[in-house]
Amino acid sequence: NEDGTLTQEEITWLTRRSRDGFGIITTAAAHVCEFGKGWKGEMGVWSDNHGPGLKKLASGLKNDGSLNLVQIFHGGMKAPSELNNRIPVCPSGMMDKSTGELVARKLELEEIYELIEKFGDAAKRCEEAGFDGVEIHGAHSYLISQFLGLKTNRRSDEFGGSLENRFRFLKEIILNVRKKTSEKFLISVRISPKISTIDISIEDSIEVSKMLCEMNIDMFHLSCWNAFEKLEDGQNLTALFRPFIPQSIAYISTGAIWSTSDARWLMQQGADFVGVARVAIAHPDWAKGLQDSGYNPKRQPFTRDELLEADLSTVFVDYMSQWKGFVSD
Repeated sequence: NEDGTLTQEEITWLTRRSRDGFGIITTAAAHVCEFGKGWKGEMGVWSDNHGPGLKKLASGLKNDGSLNLVQIFHGGMKAPSELNNRIPVCPSGMMDKSTGELVARKLELEEIYELIEKFGDAAKRCEEAGFDGVEIHGAHSYLISQFLGLKTNRRSDEFGGSLENRFRFLKEIILNVRKKTSEKFLISVRISPKISTIDISIEDSIEVSKMLCEMNIDMFHLSCWNAFEKLEDGQNLTALFRPFIPQSIAYISTGAIWSTSDARWLMQQGADFVGVARVAIAHPDWAKGLQDSGYNPKRQPFTRDELLEADLSTVFVDYMSQWKGFVSD
């Protein structure tokens, strides 16, 4: 819904995948601040008004036996003004080079600390609703990524400059979540291995992974758009990051995984868990299919009817039609 409350359609879509065999269900990104929405139809966790829907979803997922997480985030400069009725925010002010127009304003120091509190409040809300944990979304150029990126973070205070300072926003969020939730509440952190558009390098992401693993987190999620991409030395990203993730922290990797052989290969590269998105959208029972060593389900494009049959709502299908080649009609 427009106010961020969950619809029955969203609950149905997620519980279908839990019922059909997925071991961990992580929701789509949910904004922790009223004005942090990244796209239309996004679920919210910034208000107690979201509680009833969250409780209903958590209960449904638990009934099916899956571990369930809410992915919490803020869109930052990728929170469109037309959705949030205000100019987007960013660690540093961002201008449109062609027009000179301000496209994202710089966050004041006080606002940064307020946002840290909002992440913690959102996590507490999720635990009270019955969720097992949260995944802090620090990937894909959203606000946490923007703090890590050199192009988007040119601050000269404690949140800018050195990598340690640029990491501070994420660090303080984790500490705040831990402070406001119980010991058993799970924390997963998702990062991108590299984002050239905002100047996050692989080398910096490796250092971030080391700092994360020194903290009290339970899962580390490496969000590769394509897990099969080879680096200059022939190595892949999942294998590259493996030595820096201790066995005490579950290592999730993802990116263009589709078949049983894909999933098996990713685990051979060092992943403890295989994360998927696109294939799970079209194939709710994908996890069960992995019992077949030759399983390789149909790939995109999918018809609207096929996606509706997979319990996507019409709004969700409309959203997926914006993904190049995913919807055929």
